[in-house]
Amino acid sequence: MIGRVIVLLLLIAVLAVGGIVWFDYLNVIDAKTVLAPIYKHIPFAPGGGRTQPKAEADEVINLDRERLEIRLIALQLKEMEMDTQKKDLDNRYGEMEQMAQELEDRQSMLEEIEKSLRGTALDAENKDRNVEQNARYLVGMPPQSAVGIIAALDDQLAIDVIRKTEEIARAEGTTSIVAYWFSLMEPARAAELQRKMASRPPSL
Repeated sequence: MIGRVIVLLLLIAVLAVGGIVWFDYLNVIDAKTVLAPIYKHIPFAPGGGRTQPKAEADEVINLDRERLEIRLIALQLKEMEMDTQKKDLDNRYGEMEQMAQELEDRQSMLEEIEKSLRGTALDAENKDRNVEQNARYLVGMPPQSAVGIIAALDDQLAIDVIRKTEEIARAEGTTSIVAYWFSLMEPARAAELQRKMASRPPSL
């Protein structure tokens, strides 16, 4: 009876030691320090059995270095994004400058047109004033002398003077002398002026 118990105990001890050795070999547990004397007698583990691989100094995981690399990558991505945004801003700034230049050119053109129109209006006003003054001079002259001057004028200027004379007479409520001028004028010249007056709108 005692012999059976001893045999069973030995069997349990062998199985326990064998299980520990097997789990250590599979790297499930680390029992090499305790089992080092046993490994010396195991054929498949000469020289003290299996040992955990040792990491070299330059292979040790450096978390700070990894964090630094991650931050560097993030900074590079951010820099690329900023470069892209800068290019977009530069393009938009160039477009805005072009639009501003176009607006400035248009403004300059409008100012030139406005200046030209003002000059034209001023010239027309001066011309109208001169024509009115000439018409009043001719009305105050003897009709025959006035007709001689009108007949010698350029067609458009003669028409302007005749129309201004009629305009002054209407404004002042007097009888126009234009009909009398035409009667004193050579028929061909009078007919030519009357034909052009009928075909052309008033220039003033």
